[in-house]
Amino acid sequence: MAEQKTGRSRRDFIKTVSAAGAASLLVGAGAGAASAAEEIKVPRRPFGKTGVEVSTLSLGGIFDIVSNQMVLHQALKLGVDYWDTAYSYTGGRSETGIGKFLARYPQERGRIFLVTKANKRAPQDLESELNQSLERLQTSYVDLFFVHAISDISDVDKPEIKAWAAKMKQAGKIKLFGFSTHRNMESCLAAAPRLGYIDGIMMTYNYRIMHNQDMNKAVQACHDAGIGLTAMKTQGGGPVADDTEGEVQLAGRFLKKGFTTHQAKLLAIWEDKRIAAICSQMANVTILRANAAASLDRTALSAADRRALAAYARATEGCYCAGCASLCEEALSNAAPVADVMRGLMYARCHGDRDLARQTLAQAMPQGPESLLALDFAPAQAACPRGLPIARLMREAAEEMA
Repeated sequence: MAEQKTGRSRRDFIKTVSAAGAASLLVGAGAGAASAAEEIKVPRRPFGKTGVEVSTLSLGGIFDIVSNQMVLHQALKLGVDYWDTAYSYTGGRSETGIGKFLARYPQERGRIFLVTKANKRAPQDLESELNQSLERLQTSYVDLFFVHAISDISDVDKPEIKAWAAKMKQAGKIKLFGFSTHRNMESCLAAAPRLGYIDGIMMTYNYRIMHNQDMNKAVQACHDAGIGLTAMKTQGGGPVADDTEGEVQLAGRFLKKGFTTHQAKLLAIWEDKRIAAICSQMANVTILRANAAASLDRTALSAADRRALAAYARATEGCYCAGCASLCEEALSNAAPVADVMRGLMYARCHGDRDLARQTLAQAMPQGPESLLALDFAPAQAACPRGLPIARLMREAAEEMA
């Protein structure tokens, strides 16, 4: 192997691969021709049948944008003009940071497809958060407004929600309306087309779950209905550390071809033309440029590459929570938000973002993560189709996030 020629140990190689994963540095030889920022312009795709085109890479705003204004400048230079934020992100500093930029450069507002989200469910509460978001963002409207993190279509399948969305559109405060979801994605997507007023959806979508038959049918139903789709959680990191040996083997496969596993995982999604955009958290210019370079489709995955990703997903499915919360949580009579705890662990272990992990758990469990220690998770573990060690993971979450 190459490590014998260079004198690098296997442990050093694993560290290198892990470091690249943590930073999501996707620049390989396949994207090398686009390494100069001025040569990169992210491609565009229609956002469903809304009549809007968006950049295929979306700037995920879960970081302190107030202190990172250069990222916004560089995003526009690269053609990344789909910006995603939320009322709750970083205690409001995400929206406030975008507002700071728009106040200084108001002429850029028309270029930006601006998305924000609210966690509330009642129309009056949604409107309150929307108004505060518009004030922070220093704009009179957002291009797309999401009801955030729904777990069942009933969260938005209400006459009063439909009427409220129409009212906000008429008032000019929002242009498009939809929802985001991390839990029970297949059922939420499958039900969305019949509502008739969902313009866009952001959902967990990656190489681990994109071949799931129910997910594929749900994505197709939304695509056929003209709903714009944005993929998030695209690297497929899970609450349990991936099999290191398998990850290294996969990394070696793609490095030989001139790109990284992280680039391959994004390319697998971009090859699905039903997906309008990938939303990626890019808190610095290096990651932003690397992801933008990866979007240019100058390096394609072969059929063998796609099979390798699918095989790795199957082999390590016990590392990844697919968000099918209705199974494990109903087995516990909804005594604990298992899927949200898993997502918090993913943020801590795969993203290295313990603050976001604690915020996720605090929202899901206002009574505190230590309450997990009092529950018997054996029924949930028995119900998990992926065989995740739920009892152990819930205990570890309680201890790590206390």
